[in-house]
Order: sequence, then structure tokens, then C-alpha cells
Amino acid sequence: MALKPTELKGGKKYRAKKALVTKPIYPIAEAVNLLTQISTVNFDPTVEAHFRIGADMAQADQLVRGTVTLPHGTGKKVRIAAFVTEDFEAEAKKAGATLIGGMDLIKQIEGGMMDFDITVAMPQLMKDLGKLAKVLGPKGLMPSPKSGTVSDKPGKVIAELMKGRIEFKMDKQGIIHCVFGKLSFGEPKLKENLETLIRAIKDAKPSTIKGVYILSLSVNPTMGPGLKVQL
Repeated sequence: MALKPTELKGGKKYRAKKALVTKPIYPIAEAVNLLTQISTVNFDPTVEAHFRIGADMAQADQLVRGTVTLPHGTGKKVRIAAFVTEDFEAEAKKAGATLIGGMDLIKQIEGGMMDFDITVAMPQLMKDLGKLAKVLGPKGLMPSPKSGTVSDKPGKVIAELMKGRIEFKMDKQGIIHCVFGKLSFGEPKLKENLETLIRAIKDAKPSTIKGVYILSLSVNPTMGPGLKVQL
């Protein structure tokens, strides 16, 4: 019997993995266990969580945003650019920053250097960093007090980021997309990371959001089928 167009979607390997998803929604433990079976790629994929938030997108005071340190990190090595004063350079280096400096680092970025994933800055350097807003802003790389990347204790912030601290933020469609590990972490570590992420997003609920807060949660490995998770 010929397959319907919808059955052809994703290719043979994807359909085989999709066939393992037999329930409309899974408890956290079952979902994480199944995640380790439904990857369609040969490399070690990242594992993603997608939260649909019951917010009124027209209301600025209903934006959900925050940070969380995942107990087992994300599995991704981050390159941190630290904008610090000279007396904090050694501290930033010890904490794990890849690029360290003040005006000299700003000039390098003005010249086109972008070899970093996250930026951390001391408050007294934010005025000078304003000239990079058009470069860093569109890429989501501008240090911000809201994301916890502007601090007078840069070493502490850098160390947390190296250990697995991530930022989460609701997009214009009311969705929060987060990476919470690598498939190779295995079930126990992924479960602990996901539960930590869920708690952080629940704790970040604005008081102005009424009714159901998290409308749905789905998880998936890179290029694999998604699973709905019961909250």
C-alpha cells in the first residue's frame, strides 16, 4: 500500500523513530528515557525543551525571562568575552574567560572579531560598550543586567556560565526554547537538568499572568521527533 504524503514526511529513518512515540503525552521520566532512543543522527545531539507560555503577548509585563544553572551543564563549551577593568583580568582568566580586556577588546570587536558565544561586563564599562550595541545586540550578545551578565563580580558570573548557567527568554510567539544537555548525558542527568529548568521557569512566572501559565512542554533531540511532556 502506498504511503500517504504525511507519512513520507521526514524520511524512512525519521518515520521509524517517530513510530516509537506511541503516547500523546509522557511523564518526565518516560519522556527522557524515550529521548535516548529516538535520535536520527550519528553524532551526539543536543536535547531541546520548548515551553509554550500562556502570556498576553501585547503586555510587556508578561515577558518571561531568567537564568538557571543546570546541574550537569549543557555539554557545550562556551567561549566567554569578559569586559573587565585591569585589576579583574586575572580573576576573569582563572574563571575561564576566553577573551579578556577593556577598550582593547572593544576595538577588536569593532574590527570584526567575533570569536565568542557569551559576553560578561563590569558595570563601569557598559558606557564604552554602548558603541557595540548595533553589533552585539542583533546577535543577542550584549551584556545585560536582566540576563545576569553585567556584574561587579565577573569571576563569579564567568564560573557559573562555564558550569552550565543559561538564559531563557520568551520569544514573540510566547515560546521559550532551551538546550538542556547532550543525549550522551544519559537519562538521570537529562532528567535532573530538565526538572531544574522547569522549576526555574515556573519560578520566573510574572504575577500578571493569570490562568494556565505553561500551556505545553515538548522535548526533542536534534533532528528527532518531539515528545509532549506532562507537567
